[in-house]
Amino acid sequence: MRRWHLAAAALVVLALGAGLAAQNRVESRDMALLGHNDLQARSAYQPFIHHQGDRYIAYVGHHGGSMMNPLTGRMEQNGTSIVDVTNPRAPRYLAHIPGDAGEGEGGGAQMATVCNGSTLPRADRTKVYLLRSFGGSGHEIWDVTAPEKPSRVTVVVSGLRDTHKSWWECDTGIAYLVSGDPAWRTRRMTKIYDLGNPASPVFIRDYGLVGQQPGATGDVPTELHGPISLGPKANRIYFSHGTGRNGVVQIVDREKLLNGPKEPTPANLRYPVIAQIDLPTESGAHTAFPVLGMPMPEFAKQKPPANAPQPGMGHEHGDRVPRLTTGPHRDFLAVVGETTGNECLENRQFVRMVDITFETNPIGVDAWTVPEASGNFCDRGGRFGAHSSHENMTPIYYGRVLFVTFFNAGLRALDIRDPYDVKEIAYYIPATTEKTDQRCIGQGADRKCKVAIQSNNAEVDDRGYIYIADRANTGLHIVELSGAARQVANFPGRSTASR
Repeated sequence: MRRWHLAAAALVVLALGAGLAAQNRVESRDMALLGHNDLQARSAYQPFIHHQGDRYIAYVGHHGGSMMNPLTGRMEQNGTSIVDVTNPRAPRYLAHIPGDAGEGEGGGAQMATVCNGSTLPRADRTKVYLLRSFGGSGHEIWDVTAPEKPSRVTVVVSGLRDTHKSWWECDTGIAYLVSGDPAWRTRRMTKIYDLGNPASPVFIRDYGLVGQQPGATGDVPTELHGPISLGPKANRIYFSHGTGRNGVVQIVDREKLLNGPKEPTPANLRYPVIAQIDLPTESGAHTAFPVLGMPMPEFAKQKPPANAPQPGMGHEHGDRVPRLTTGPHRDFLAVVGETTGNECLENRQFVRMVDITFETNPIGVDAWTVPEASGNFCDRGGRFGAHSSHENMTPIYYGRVLFVTFFNAGLRALDIRDPYDVKEIAYYIPATTEKTDQRCIGQGADRKCKVAIQSNNAEVDDRGYIYIADRANTGLHIVELSGAARQVANFPGRSTASR
């Protein structure tokens, strides 16, 4: 009888072990791991990859918390990791810049973006500059010319109550800093600075949704998550508000925003807005990635009437957006919401394709999500649902492949060549490690925790490598497309006739 119990117990252990192994192993299709760095087991948010001289350097922003830095032998508040990824198969940790005290989004230094002084209009041409957030309280600029020895240049702004995912135009120096100005009614709005000379920031204006400004009354519109600017040539900025619910996307005339009336009155805040997309209450807007000038072979034989409105020309705005292609084409935004609840205890966020060919009349044309049953993701622990797309517009992927993180469902590669029918072509779910943190639901006796991958943000570089930052302390994974999925991309030397 005792022998039977021992055998049964062994079977249970084996079954549990098999289940854990199934959850912990790598899962992938047409995407292969090249290299990995544990980032000192710090919770990672945003990777930014910069081609710096003859090297490629990853600047990775972190959520709050603290860990030991083996390079200094000290416990340091999570901040910015600097990693040499020139050889993606052997990434090398160079330095860590400590961030602000606090846990989660209340500390660290989540945002990182880099510009060369040789590109900025009034900077020291021999320097390389890092713009980063400092917890929720401010934004800083660092000299990272020698990435192994970063030094702070200046504090752009401090005394804020929150920060997030800013955007810096390297060719003009204009920076759109996601900030929580205590005078405003919202947790996050935009402070615009001229950082053309990073050592001498020049404030331009504050900007936000009508109802967020000082002195407004009534309900406060959802806070900003982040902008993407196409700079002066295209004259467009795409603002995303409300990560997981009450999403709002704005298409903004950049010239009017920078040079129009700056006092934050309702009329002045509306002045640069070309279109505003109010998403359903259950849907957020974490990232709005513009994909302009998409070839549309399906419409090649169409012959619209001579007096029909032209694509790219709004009914109220005649300033045509420059095109990436000639012939039949349309413009789109890939709008991605952020799932924030663990184990599916909130609305699922996903990818929406919005046709903005006629900018003042945007319309949704497709939506995509990872099928939950394909991996029983609601039961794996942690968040499951969309988070963020990559933002580098390298021609290798632009208009072809969109990479979107789905937390415990890892990184997904989407073929967007037909924006009306988005298809998945590859995925990569990293393996958990001994450093992967657990994620919990419930309180007290009902509290339950599971170890789970939480692929947070992704980025690509101009070589075509893809970088995945893990929220649950697993580090930075560098992957590449393989198999049939690689044929969808536009790697140098490959014919684009199949597009």
